[in-house]
Amino acid sequence: MIGVRGIAAEQRADPHRGAPHDGACPTPYTEGRLGDLDEHQFTLTPAVRTTRPHFSASRARSAARSAAGPGIGVAPRSAKRAARGEQGHLRLSVPPTAPFHPFVPTVIRAFRDAYPLVSLAMEESLRTETLERLRGGQVDVAFLRASIAAPEGLAVYPLREEPMVAALPSGHALARDDGRAVPLRALAEETFIAYARDTGPALYEAMAAACLRAGFVPRLGQEAPRITTALSLVATGFGVTLVPASMQRMALEGVTYRELEGADGPRAFLGIMARRDDPSAAVRHFVALVRRAARRRDDSAAAS
Repeated sequence: MIGVRGIAAEQRADPHRGAPHDGACPTPYTEGRLGDLDEHQFTLTPAVRTTRPHFSASRARSAARSAAGPGIGVAPRSAKRAARGEQGHLRLSVPPTAPFHPFVPTVIRAFRDAYPLVSLAMEESLRTETLERLRGGQVDVAFLRASIAAPEGLAVYPLREEPMVAALPSGHALARDDGRAVPLRALAEETFIAYARDTGPALYEAMAAACLRAGFVPRLGQEAPRITTALSLVATGFGVTLVPASMQRMALEGVTYRELEGADGPRAFLGIMARRDDPSAAVRHFVALVRRAARRRDDSAAAS
């Protein structure tokens, strides 16, 4: 289990350590840089925009024009913090199942501890919505539950994989826990609650592929737009389904979770996605912290 304080302390000590090096490194802010001045207009940098109204545009213009002289002067403390990514705003997109994975709340708490002056806003969205909101600038970083090729202008960072488990009606013959994992082949005659391919394509494909590897084509019944809906259908006896193991944290009356037999069973993906050219230092710090936390977990697992 990764420690929140340990991640946060390490990030404060070296905020740039672990930052991605994928050839698309945006130009960092300079502490004293307030904006760009040409003969027609003055444009504030993002760092200064986050400090308004404490640092007005008129003061910024005056300071920028003095840059031709001995120096530009001293920027407000808040502007310097924003330029370093220690202050500002960060908007996260989280799919419905991600908060059930303990890694997600752990790294979010660690970031808040490391950067208490960065305000976090979280929204729940599906993958199709997330792509558009990232491109449009309404979201800064998105957690993913599907492994996808990085769309143009975006970067995908894999973090973890976890096994999937069977979700069975509690009255099912295989729901009794006898200490043994359930072979997926034992569910060949069951009706599977399927995930809608437009909202949960990765889970649908993982379940279908696992059944094919086990030697059968799943018989599909009701279609569910979300995992929570699928589990409600399981509880009412409409069929069985497969869910990421972390969903066992969601105790639902009428649903029993059972581990699946075999090391080649279906697995669920967890990752993050962000804009490659995002100039925000806060975004870079968040991505670096999350990726470093994932590597530390991998190292701990390998050592144990």
